Amino acid sequence: MDINVGDIVKLKKQHPCGSREWEVLRSGADFRLKCAGCGHQIMIARSALEKNVREIIRKT
Repeated sequence: MDINVGDIVKLKKQHPCGSREWEVLRSGADFRLKCAGCGHQIMIARSALEKNVREIIRKT
């Protein structure tokens, strides 16, 4: 799966703030994501992210 810094990923489960969209801040073996709703940042393993992605919105 090709996920790059700056992309917006829509996940299967929503964050407690209600948003499903996350901005990719860092990529590699794991990802740093920032919630589009509240700004909370998380680190998540590549395998877990690829399993939970519903849609990738490319940033041009």
